[in-house]
Amino acid sequence: MKKFQVTVNGNKYEVEVEEIAAGASTVPSTPVLASPPQPAAKAPVTPKPTTVIGATKVPSPMPGVILDIKVKEGDQVKEGDVVAILEAMKMENEIVALATGSIASVNVSKGATVETGDLIVSIG
Repeated sequence: MKKFQVTVNGNKYEVEVEEIAAGASTVPSTPVLASPPQPAAKAPVTPKPTTVIGATKVPSPMPGVILDIKVKEGDQVKEGDVVAILEAMKMENEIVALATGSIASVNVSKGATVETGDLIVSIG
């Protein structure tokens, strides 16, 4: 794996790319039978976490379900402002900004299940 720093719309991201040896094929040498299509799940999709270089990360303090997201990318927040509501053990918990700045990325969606330490938002 090689690490690269990529800038997209002014935001810097750290990405890892797998290097494939010369002459190696990414296509399987034997045919693979596709399984019949399955009905799409209705569960909420959690966006892939993105990390902005130098951003303050706001992680989930406990496992739970995101009930509401109070911010969107680009919003200005002050330390202590509520950025999301997390339901854990039948209680609603306010997740607050750990720094003052603008929201660099929102890494969860409403209804998503998170574990302890999962990234909720980044503040740049």
